[in-house]
Amino acid sequence: LMWIEDAKDKLIQLAEAMPESKYGWSPDKGVRTVGEVFLHVSAANYGVPSFIGVPAPAGFDFGTYEKSMTKKADIVKSLNDSFAHVEGALKAMPDADMDKPAEFFGMKTTRRGTFLLLLSHAHEHLGQEIAYARSNKVTPPWTAKQQAAEAKAQKK
Repeated sequence: LMWIEDAKDKLIQLAEAMPESKYGWSPDKGVRTVGEVFLHVSAANYGVPSFIGVPAPAGFDFGTYEKSMTKKADIVKSLNDSFAHVEGALKAMPDADMDKPAEFFGMKTTRRGTFLLLLSHAHEHLGQEIAYARSNKVTPPWTAKQQAAEAKAQKK
């Protein structure tokens, strides 16, 4: 849960730091935009738990979700809500059920494996969004904070 919250916090910080005008930016034709990557994370957070019995929100469509909105405020809300969905599912899952079998996308795993997939997926796309941010001259907020603290310490 701690590492999922870490990914959530950083993804949301980046989503808030990126100018809305950059949400349609992509490094190349046919590659997900900034906004689509954030929504791709949200889609996984809603869709993957459905494979272990945690229903996605009403009306959720895994196949179209990452192109379902373009406004920054809506996408940031989606990230927040989708991570709340994962965190709620994780907290509600009894320890005794974590090693029960699960299968999705043709892979056999466990319920614990499903949450590990969500964790690695969020961090994978966090790295992608960091690269997107830096390509657009946006310093990740936690890095900017660290740099400011170091600059302040050097002045003393």
